[in-house]
Amino acid sequence: MPSSDALTPPVDRQNGRDGPAPRTHAVRPAPSPVPKAPARIETDYLIVGAGAAGLAFADALIAASDADVVLVDRRHGPGGHWNDAYPFVRLHQPSAYYGVNSRILGRDSIDSAGPNAGFYQRATAAEVCDYYQRVLEDLLASGQVRFFGMSDCAREGPDGHRFVSRLTGEATTVRVRRRVVDARYLETSIPATRIPSYRAEPGARLIPVNDLVRLAGSASGYTVIGSGKTAMDACLWLLDSGVPPEMIRWIRPRDAWLLDRAYQQPLDLVTWLIEGVSLSLEAAAQAEDVDDLFGRLEACGQLVRLDPAVEPTMYRCATASQDELASLRRIENVVRLGRVVHIAADGIVLEKGSTPTDTGQVHVDCSAAGLRIAPARPVFADGRITLQQVRTCQPAFNAALIGHVEASRHDDTEKNLLCPPNPYPDTATDWITTTCTAQRALTTWLGDADLSAWLERARLNAARGIGAHLADPRMKSALTRMFANAEPAITKLEALQAHAGPPDRGHQRTSATPIWR
Repeated sequence: MPSSDALTPPVDRQNGRDGPAPRTHAVRPAPSPVPKAPARIETDYLIVGAGAAGLAFADALIAASDADVVLVDRRHGPGGHWNDAYPFVRLHQPSAYYGVNSRILGRDSIDSAGPNAGFYQRATAAEVCDYYQRVLEDLLASGQVRFFGMSDCAREGPDGHRFVSRLTGEATTVRVRRRVVDARYLETSIPATRIPSYRAEPGARLIPVNDLVRLAGSASGYTVIGSGKTAMDACLWLLDSGVPPEMIRWIRPRDAWLLDRAYQQPLDLVTWLIEGVSLSLEAAAQAEDVDDLFGRLEACGQLVRLDPAVEPTMYRCATASQDELASLRRIENVVRLGRVVHIAADGIVLEKGSTPTDTGQVHVDCSAAGLRIAPARPVFADGRITLQQVRTCQPAFNAALIGHVEASRHDDTEKNLLCPPNPYPDTATDWITTTCTAQRALTTWLGDADLSAWLERARLNAARGIGAHLADPRMKSALTRMFANAEPAITKLEALQAHAGPPDRGHQRTSATPIWR
């Protein structure tokens, strides 16, 4: 169990008051020590990337084996993209099933006040960074893990794999006895670490979303650029900070299907989650065609949209509460003319038209891709593991699952059967593909006694603890509905997928980057 200090919010000692200390994005957990690397080392597993996926994999692997692990990351410490996240971001899912299996994130409690009231806590960026620092300390204390920060992995040479210190340029050769683990294949893209794809003239005020909190002086208005969850967060932050909705213009190239946060709750509220799954499967089983499917999913509350008059064409697992949706709908100035091409001092050129602007307008870039769309590849291959999604949009859970399977099974064919790659969704019809793959995988897991037992004790499994709620009539009804519709839903989704054909990804500007540079 984690120590009590890991579960208690930091105290503002400087100002002599209890409660969480004020935080800004500049506050960072203490850097992890960067050991001087010897010229040559050996290990069982070389994990490239110490973000959410790499740490969850390492945690699950060493929990089920005596493997020796070397973690390498180009950043100074653990946490991946959380180190560069905008300061007002929170987890979009409950903290209760994020992080690693061996350490609780937060208190596993339900908020009683504020915008998240009634739902399980969602950690801030600063809290997540602090958590991952503690996770790394746990891993190092196990004696099975070594960490080398500020290092880039280089291509494999005749003597083995190599990483190079960003500080000294010194190279270390690594002889890997078992596997190299690519934890960066689906690395998240965020505005702070990405150059926008469009041009902005010097007279135009363009900032990444991170810089909203650093603005000094007033603006004539705010133009938020992007369709995804980052743009939603920026709009909500502006509204919560007192900016009238009339001062906000939202350039939204695509509208998205969203998930209702009420149905993403674990533990004491897991009945809501199972009910949601059962309603989705029932909708799929009864759907006559793709349009009918999405109509049914919306009717039963499993997919929601911002504008009832606009048919969404995007699905990226973004989650929102009903209160957040109501706030976002207050913004009426929504521009749907495609992606931004160019921002001048007096106008914005888009793919399908233009709209005026002025030098007092602050343009907020939220256009980074976020989830990386990359082709599926076998998770387990000779000498290599490529961490990918299996259950839709649950990167920490999926990495832990892969780590446990690697430690507990010996045949790659069996491992790949248990962990079929399930690429992140992008288009609306990707809901069909990702749901079908995830449901097929779940059926396989439930037929495996060892894996079923692991699922029940894994804190990253949002659906754990169902047995404690079997007396609840809603849970009984949900389970009955789920088991009655599971196979018919998969069959129908496979048919709809074949009829819909492959999605058009011509607009995509992201691709997978090899871990070796």
